Amino acid sequence: MRPTEVKLNNPPEDAISAVKFGPKTNQYLIASAWDGTVRFYDVVNNAMRQKFVEDMPVMDVAFMDIVHVVSGSLDKQLRLYDVNTHTENIVGTHDDAVSCVEYAESVNGILTGSWDKTIKLWDMREKRCVGTFEQSNGKVYSMSVNDEKIVVATSDRKVLIWDLRKMEEYMMKRESSLKYQTRCIRLFPNKEGYVMSSIEGRVAVEYLDPDPEVQKRKFAFKCHRNKEDSIEHIYPVNAISFHNVYNTFATGGSDSLVNIWDGFNKKRLCQFHQYDTSISSLNFSHDGSTLAIACSYMDEFEEPPANVPNPVIYVRYVTDQETKQK
Repeated sequence: MRPTEVKLNNPPEDAISAVKFGPKTNQYLIASAWDGTVRFYDVVNNAMRQKFVEDMPVMDVAFMDIVHVVSGSLDKQLRLYDVNTHTENIVGTHDDAVSCVEYAESVNGILTGSWDKTIKLWDMREKRCVGTFEQSNGKVYSMSVNDEKIVVATSDRKVLIWDLRKMEEYMMKRESSLKYQTRCIRLFPNKEGYVMSSIEGRVAVEYLDPDPEVQKRKFAFKCHRNKEDSIEHIYPVNAISFHNVYNTFATGGSDSLVNIWDGFNKKRLCQFHQYDTSISSLNFSHDGSTLAIACSYMDEFEEPPANVPNPVIYVRYVTDQETKQK
């Protein structure tokens, strides 16, 4: 019998910014980190197959296909790595750090979000930028792409919704329903809405359809908080990942916990054991059988722990009981 959870060998040496499974596989996983690395793992054999090294922290990473990986860095550059040939290309740059990288399958391109307050669309065959789109007045903090839809969360607590088929202007612009800085935003697999989290232990479930009846279904809830001696401790919710089959989602917080939620029925399905340190990134494999959990201290506490735990990536084989709506 295989174990429920496996700790990957050769984890990054500094805070992990992203973990993502390859398309239609739960065997291959990539991780980006503040140690300037992009690591390519074979999860099944618990082996790091590739390590690409950059001069500056890597903020995000994405698979374009199973052998091509793209990364965005603090050095403002978008890079393309070929896992087979071990080669690297600089595709282009932003005017500030590249904070988000997503593969846009519907146009076979890459979308990047940046602290320069824009998102850019890249044609990866010709390795050039084919569009730059202003994002109100905020730095891009988090972004999610699903088919033609894009949601972008910015530093000024705005959410912009775009349609890749007509990028002349955004479809909608909304104020975040969470009072504090956004940490993560993810589109529902069915594209009807999105879930976003903030630094103050709250998550909002939002719907795109402006119909008042649909809007009545939106809600926000508190999570990743605990009470000790009648003092409430509130933790940032750093990571969200959707289960593509069941439409449930996982959240990871600086309380070192991972929760699985049924957003439609407004309830928590389960909570895993406490991890060594903050959860910085989460990603379900395409079939929902496996969840990658990045644990790394993110300098979020006024008093850092006496011994800061080393970054770790766990791969957890989840059950229907943990992830399916009841």
